[in-house]
Amino acid sequence: MLGHFGFSYVGLIFMIMLMVPNIIWAKNQPQGYTAENESNRRFEFDGGTIMNIILFTENIDEYLKEDNVINYGNENIMQLADALYQGASNEVEYIKKAYEYVRDSISHSADINEDILTCSASEVLEARHGICFAKSHLLAALLRYKSIPTGFCYQKLILDDETAPVLIYHGFNGVYVNEYKKWIRLDARGNKEGVNAQFSLEKEQLAFPIRAEKGEEDGFVIYPNPDVKVLEKFKSYNTRTELWDDLPIELGYNS
Repeated sequence: MLGHFGFSYVGLIFMIMLMVPNIIWAKNQPQGYTAENESNRRFEFDGGTIMNIILFTENIDEYLKEDNVINYGNENIMQLADALYQGASNEVEYIKKAYEYVRDSISHSADINEDILTCSASEVLEARHGICFAKSHLLAALLRYKSIPTGFCYQKLILDDETAPVLIYHGFNGVYVNEYKKWIRLDARGNKEGVNAQFSLEKEQLAFPIRAEKGEEDGFVIYPNPDVKVLEKFKSYNTRTELWDDLPIELGYNS
């Protein structure tokens, strides 16, 4: 009888198919998402998976700025960037070279048990080591110096499953690849046993897979500046050991 009143099971199924993705999105919004930056969402394909890349601001100039942390006017940074750029055949290759340089030639401070705390891009390059946030500052400086928009991303991860099962933030970069008109995320933390981050335009390969069952959260928002609460931690301590006991557990962007 329902068929006589124009009821369509096909139509009902279609409506449900339209509604389900919105329900899933509402319950699983990316970290840092607000209604204000809804128009800044970018859907990027990662090996067949759609990622909700979100720009914190549409003003691309914000992703090119220099400051006292991303200080790409430093002579050593300019010289390194120029050398890497000369050895690249195009912008994409330069992005890859800069990324791999920071990943491989700049050590993660914890991996080499280095206690000197570095933060600004120039400090990281001079000392040749830094923690994840600091290394992301150097990569941003190398890319911004060559007018490549670069921002900052943050994941919430467990520091150590056995010795420090607490959720803290981990920093890496979001980079705009003009040739492909897309943003990609790159993690220059530095590889070691169990960590294998790679440059890719197609299938993203960051340092740490997200374990949602343990409360870990991915961060798809690309911010134009290093988070203020992260920088406050650097200013509060003199050594990496001190900072290691008080790594960021919240972001200023989320406040």
